Amino acid sequence: MWAKLKQRIWEWRGVWIAAPCLTILLLGLRWTGGLQMLEWALLDRYFRLRPPESPDDRIVLVTINESDLRNVGQWPVPDRVLAELLAKIKVQQPRAIGLDIYRDLPVEPGHQELVEIYKSTPNLIGIKKVVGDENAFGVNPPPELAELEQVSANDFVEDADGKIRRAFFYLSDRQGNPTYSLGFTLAWLYLEAAGIPVSLTDESWIKFGDVVFPPFESNDGGYIRADASGYQILLNFRGPSCLRNKNHCPYQFVSMTDVLENKVADDLMRDRIVLIGSTAESLNDFFFTPYSSGMISTPEPTAGVEIHANVASQILETVLSDRPLVKTWPEPLEWVWIFAWSALGSTLTWKWRYSSGTNHISWLSSGSLLLSICTLFGVTYFSFLNGWWIPVVLPLLGLLGSAIAIQGYIARTAGQIRKTFGRYLNDAVIANLLESPQGFKLGGENRTVTLLLSDLRGFTALAKPLPPEKVVNLLNIYLERMCQIIEQYNGTIDKFMGDAILVIFGAPTSREDDPERAVACAIAMQIAMKEINQKLSQLNLPVIEMGIGIHTGEVIVGNIGSQKHAEYTAIGSEVNLVSRIESYTIGGQILISDSTMQSIKNPLRIDDKKIVNPKGFNQEITIYEVGGIGGRYMQFMPKMEAELFPVRPEIALTYSLIDGKHITSTQYRATLVKLSKEIAEIKAERLIEPLSNLKINLDIELTNDEEPGDIYAKVLKKCSTYDYFFLIRFTSMPSEIAVQLAKYCK
Repeated sequence: MWAKLKQRIWEWRGVWIAAPCLTILLLGLRWTGGLQMLEWALLDRYFRLRPPESPDDRIVLVTINESDLRNVGQWPVPDRVLAELLAKIKVQQPRAIGLDIYRDLPVEPGHQELVEIYKSTPNLIGIKKVVGDENAFGVNPPPELAELEQVSANDFVEDADGKIRRAFFYLSDRQGNPTYSLGFTLAWLYLEAAGIPVSLTDESWIKFGDVVFPPFESNDGGYIRADASGYQILLNFRGPSCLRNKNHCPYQFVSMTDVLENKVADDLMRDRIVLIGSTAESLNDFFFTPYSSGMISTPEPTAGVEIHANVASQILETVLSDRPLVKTWPEPLEWVWIFAWSALGSTLTWKWRYSSGTNHISWLSSGSLLLSICTLFGVTYFSFLNGWWIPVVLPLLGLLGSAIAIQGYIARTAGQIRKTFGRYLNDAVIANLLESPQGFKLGGENRTVTLLLSDLRGFTALAKPLPPEKVVNLLNIYLERMCQIIEQYNGTIDKFMGDAILVIFGAPTSREDDPERAVACAIAMQIAMKEINQKLSQLNLPVIEMGIGIHTGEVIVGNIGSQKHAEYTAIGSEVNLVSRIESYTIGGQILISDSTMQSIKNPLRIDDKKIVNPKGFNQEITIYEVGGIGGRYMQFMPKMEAELFPVRPEIALTYSLIDGKHITSTQYRATLVKLSKEIAEIKAERLIEPLSNLKINLDIELTNDEEPGDIYAKVLKKCSTYDYFFLIRFTSMPSEIAVQLAKYCK
């Protein structure tokens, strides 16, 4: 049992290491507070994405705007005007009136009239600023309302980014005396009139009736060590400011002039909370909230009187309509949440690591991560709609960070695999380096050589489903046999490039028959592929095909690099040209350039001849398909012949052209009309250039209900003079499609 457990732990070692370590790292990063602004920003985005809520008809705003100031002719508004405004509001019998205007000093004329209104309106609440800046002591309340104990605080809690996301229920002044906030007091008066008392729980939490309002704590949600003094709650805003979003205003609002001129309904304010405050831009009583725009557009502030209305509305809606508060998880549960997403990211990437290349995440792994990211945002947004603020940034970093950590481990492992290929050294190069006095010096010389480049066809797609150890085993079997043949024909291995081999004939030692040996070596390599594939089949490994390009030209060859690291290699445009020639090959094919053809004295069997215009070269070149070489080598490959079977009914397909390593986005229609195991004839709707590489998707249904995978092919030639019939050679095909198409080849 212990052995099985140990094996299981080892199989998932990446997850066991990455997830806990990354979680600890992220919690440490969270403790610094460096990520809380990102959490705030996402919370703001969720507020802005939330569908508009219906207006709260229990609250009416009486606003003092620029037009009102022009009508009155001065600021502060004279006490007589304010007394008249309050008298008209009082007549409508609201449950509570909030005066969100500083009135610590008289503003004649009419001060005595205002005092009489103060004394005769027990549900009128004035304001004072409890917390001042470092050089001030706040702003005093109206003295008459202070004597009547009808004063509340209008202070707000601003976060580090200048936005309001929290509100006070009460706060303490410098003497330690508690003062209730304006929004809280107005809601209290409203609910008290409805017979709903306010009380404290055993934990000293405020509750109205049976509804408890837990206080904000310094590490709630995305906050880290926030100032939680007084009694605060997280605000659940109803919507954006009324000033610029009148169609979605959360409250009814009228101007001071409309009230003074009796232009409002007689019962507009009856049994409601009425808030009086400034919305004039010149008075600058504005604050930023989660609705104050995105990162690009100009921020849209919200008037302070609207925020007080939000506080009162939040209390009323929670108590009377079961509207959710903004709640947060306990910290230990948040830690588990972060660990869970870190574990998910590492698990997905680790599970599909064998589907990945060394330098990129596989489509399967990428798709899983993308789905996980969408799930994270979906779950947290749905939770937000139901009143829960769940961290997003740290889980997202855990998900992506663990995936990156696993990919780093995979890349390191892949690097070790590539290092293993370096064991295949060329004896001739070593002997030259050891025996020549100039062998270890940096530099190169111009030399005419014959270059051979071999590459496995469709190896990337073939290796994707294989675990790394099987890929290494397959490559070792292939490379070992190829190296034996190359050494037999005295070729110098320049480098391994994944599954490709670049070989030089003519350096460091030049021979007269370098082109002949290159061609004979290529034919021997192709003949050996049958033996290699037999061995691979015995090991339940996929069979492989190889294409070879050969070119003769002048290159710079020598020790290239630095004093710390140098390679014996060839550089120059001729190296690029042999790569272009090789790219025109299909599996089992050898293509040589005209310069190589002209350099060979022994008779060659030429199976085909083509004129091509390689990418990056200004002129066309002639290339030849070689099937054998005579003379003292006498090496011949069997001719590639295949019987094509008609496809009935014809199979529809779409194809895209491949430009280098890039698959173009344009798709074209065609049909599969004839077929063999490796070659097919298609009928297209347009001309396709010979030697073009195609990505093909067949319109067929597989027996396992899976989507058909991608087929890769090369266009061999045009079959008809007038119609668009083309002969193609498959270079890569998923096994399930091969099984399906084999039915047509009988």
